[in-house]
Amino acid sequence: MSLINTEVKPFKATAYHNGEFIDVSDADLKGQWSIFFFYPADFTFVCPTELGDLADNYEEFKKLGVEIYSVSTDTHFTHKAWHDSSETIGKLQYPMLADPTLQISRNFEVLIEDAGLAERGTFVVDPDGKIQIVEINAGNIGRNAEELLRKVKAAQYVRNNPNEVCPAKWKEGEETLAPSLDLVGKI
Repeated sequence: MSLINTEVKPFKATAYHNGEFIDVSDADLKGQWSIFFFYPADFTFVCPTELGDLADNYEEFKKLGVEIYSVSTDTHFTHKAWHDSSETIGKLQYPMLADPTLQISRNFEVLIEDAGLAERGTFVVDPDGKIQIVEINAGNIGRNAEELLRKVKAAQYVRNNPNEVCPAKWKEGEETLAPSLDLVGKI
């Protein structure tokens, strides 16, 4: 079953954020755009490159009203230790959610049950708490924050312009399409 247009299931978690441990729940998502960025584990190889890429683009996401939540099955203590010991992870300003109970990973259907780790899953959640974008990568394939930014802009555009759709490779400011009978067979 697809998670597209489904509501994020209830959860409560502790996150490491800006030098503190904070509580985060599904209630915190309402009224804003959110990205859940699952990754297998702290202190690994591809993961810090992805999280660093998100950190480098975090201000652009914030300008769009988007909060990023990185999520792994590590504890919030492990997140702090990684943040304190890695130059790349040390620049993260978004919350690092801990999922040691595996509940959030199960909710988003990215849990690798026999390993207790999360797949590389990306989920864009709209202000109503509904999932609008799902992307799952194999563990050895890293993601691109700039492409994620493009997708978020497209999701926000179609939410604000419900009679239009964004074609392939659409970028902000480019033409969209208005689906109609007149377009059938002409693209």
